Formats: sequence, structure tokens, C-alpha cells
Amino acid sequence: MDDSDLFAATHRQPTANRPLLGLTVLVVEDSRYACEAMRLLCLRSGARIRRADCLKSARRHLQIYRPSVIFVDLGLPDGSGVSLIEELASATPRVPVILGMSGDDFAESAAIAAGADGFLAKPVTSLAVFQNAVLSRLPEDRRAFGPRAVEDEVICPDPIAYRDDMAHAADVLDDGAEGSMLDYVAQFLGGVARSADDNVLAQAAAALARGRARGGPVADEAAHISGLIRDRLQQRRAI
Repeated sequence: MDDSDLFAATHRQPTANRPLLGLTVLVVEDSRYACEAMRLLCLRSGARIRRADCLKSARRHLQIYRPSVIFVDLGLPDGSGVSLIEELASATPRVPVILGMSGDDFAESAAIAAGADGFLAKPVTSLAVFQNAVLSRLPEDRRAFGPRAVEDEVICPDPIAYRDDMAHAADVLDDGAEGSMLDYVAQFLGGVARSADDNVLAQAAAALARGRARGGPVADEAAHISGLIRDRLQQRRAI
């Protein structure tokens, strides 16, 4: 099924207030906090959203339908989003708009080299940035006609989604994460914490990443992160 043609019906034509009406957006993202932000951005813009939390789930989605737009986080639990971008960029028919996402400095060049049409630095919370990233890469006949007021609205995801991310990280650590899974935990928590302005956790994730890069023992760093996660799960609201 090709969801990129859903706006063919008149009532699905984009408007100035809902410029992405009729589009289906697939978000490949393991963070529920980041996905909640994307859900709100799509809702404000008129787009439908579907979510995949890993490469395997994304490929399963893509076997069933072709979205109009796909956002791919580069750090996923079962591999790099770069590999998925490469597959999408060379596929026929091609997803009309492929955008990479990450909070890592190196990621933009990797996403573009893999074939992405553009890149968004996380956190993605600006409505104007989100809409422009999609609209600037759509064919002109798929954009709303006439002038469009660009709203400088900033999305604030539900803190409960942040708690969900903490629970996910706790599950990974409780399963005895080591090696590449510790790298994943450091990357995942670093991105989520920066998005939520949780500087303490972001610094702890960075310390774990540095320890892993040095190749030495990281038991202390991992234990510290586990304690921070427990603190956040015990709070009634996420930081």
C-alpha cells in the first residue's frame, strides 16, 4: 500500500494551517519521549504518524506500506539507522522524503552520505523547523497553495514518555548489558536526557561513553547511571 498518495482526495489536500495534511510520516525512533514530540508535531501539521522503534520493526512496516516521509534516528537498538537510509535511498519506488535524526555531532554527514534528503538535529521540538524540513523537500504540487504563516511553536512532550524511556533503559541494564549494548545505553540516554534538559543524566551518559571509548572498565559509570534511572522512576514526574 502506498500511503504517499493518500492526499489525492480533495478533503486531504494540505492547507496553510495544516500544510502536511494527507501525508503519512513514519518515525523510526526508539525514544518514546522523542516520538511523543514527533506525534505532537505531526498532529499540529495535519500528518498521520506511524512509529517503529527499531530497524526490524521499520522494515516490517515498509513491507506493508510506503510512507510519504520517513524520519530515521541513527542510533537504534538493533543497529545504525544509516543502513536503513541506504536501503531507502536506493529502493524503487523511493520514499519521497527521507530525513535523518540524531543528537550526535557526526551524524549529519553520515546521514547525507547514506542518501538522506536532509537531517534534523535532536531534540526536534520546533514546529517551524519540522514543517520546513518536510515541505522544502516535497514536490511543489504536494505543498499547500498560497501564503503560509510559520508558527514558532515549541512542542513540550508529556513527561510520562520520559519515564517510559527510563524504564526501557533500566530493562536493558537489568539484562546485564555489556559491550555494544552499553554503547547503545550511553547513546540512548544521552540523547533523551539532552532532549529533556536533564543535565545530570546527560553528563553521566557522556561519562559512560567516554569510558567505553577508552576501553577500560565502566562498572562505576554504569552503576551511577543505574542509580540515576532508579531515582527518576521513583519520582512521580520525570525531570
